[in-house]
Amino acid sequence: MNLVIDIAWTHVRSRARQTFVAVAGVATGVGFSIMMAALMVGSQDDFMRLLIDALPHVAVSDERRDPPRQPAEAAYDAAEIHGLRPEERRKGIKNPLAIMAALEGWMPGAVAPSTKTQGIVRYAGRDVAVSITGIDPQREPHVSALPRQMRRATIASLYTATNAIILGDRLAEKLGARIGANVTVQTSEGVNITATVVGFFHSGVRSVDESNAYVLVKTAQILAKQTGLINELRVRVNDPMTANEIAQSIEARTGYKSVSWQEAHEDLLSSFVIRNIIMYTIVGAILLVASFGTYNIISTITHEKARDIAIMKSLGLSETTVRRIFVLEALIIGLGGALAGFILGYLLCLALGSIEIKSPFMDSNRLPLAWSPWHYLIAAAVALISSLAAGYAPARKAARVHPVDIIRGAT
Repeated sequence: MNLVIDIAWTHVRSRARQTFVAVAGVATGVGFSIMMAALMVGSQDDFMRLLIDALPHVAVSDERRDPPRQPAEAAYDAAEIHGLRPEERRKGIKNPLAIMAALEGWMPGAVAPSTKTQGIVRYAGRDVAVSITGIDPQREPHVSALPRQMRRATIASLYTATNAIILGDRLAEKLGARIGANVTVQTSEGVNITATVVGFFHSGVRSVDESNAYVLVKTAQILAKQTGLINELRVRVNDPMTANEIAQSIEARTGYKSVSWQEAHEDLLSSFVIRNIIMYTIVGAILLVASFGTYNIISTITHEKARDIAIMKSLGLSETTVRRIFVLEALIIGLGGALAGFILGYLLCLALGSIEIKSPFMDSNRLPLAWSPWHYLIAAAVALISSLAAGYAPARKAARVHPVDIIRGAT
């Protein structure tokens, strides 16, 4: 085995310029693949974070996905009843406190009550339709990112004024309202109140920031004209990726419609699948192109060392041993390129991370990058596999050449 390594290393070292070009090709492929993976995964993780923080992990509403079975349907298989509902149905979740206590008993996370209603906010002659959410400032920090999204105030500011309201920053821009301004809130129920703006929030999702407002639960109940109304439970779980399974379990236990953040954004999440396919296709193409450099150098070595191959086989080296020599040369080039690519990829990521971007549409002024050892391991594995595959064909060809044909000068 030492002889195989020594011969392979001698061949690679004797063609220093071509070896350097092949190693540089592999290193370029590995480095740029690491950079692209870090950039695309980082941007995806940053966008996912915005999606997760924009909504509760699970929202339990007072709606039902399927209507309850009627006695006639239970008694007769042929009976089907559609569109049946009472003339007056009291809105809200029944026994919300008992349901919250039950959820906290088995669910790995926190839950908070809320009252949602639709209304129109009027200020300085401008009317904007908004979704108004009544929250409990003591429980809300455990279930949403709203406390971190607040600007120039805290959610406790809802206690500082009668009918206090917190507006999305883009909603405030539409209205031209400032902190301390008195806005008029009107609902379809005919309720009309004057509310004081006590703060703004910024979630980073435009559709949320320009159409949402927060008030106390009691204020929202007044707007909905129903005392004690709780029509939504806001749930935050310890692991956001398990929100879908927990939402299904909550719905099975309570009967109320439970929507996870994955279900609420399923159209965007499906686009990530296509995005990842494009990313890995591009990365694979870069590494594949780099592997042609390895194929070229191994083929050149094989051609130039034809007489050496004849001599080695004449001395008794088997085809397997000769093939192993040239495969090992490809492995040396691939390994050297992978190590150099690690350094190049790291430097490229540092360079991208140092770029400062000034944009009013971005919360951060740096490119989001994902630093993961998996990016390095995957790039190295693909580089080694492609290098071995590129080196195997000429190695197999070299090992099958008959020494007599080479010595006689045959091609």
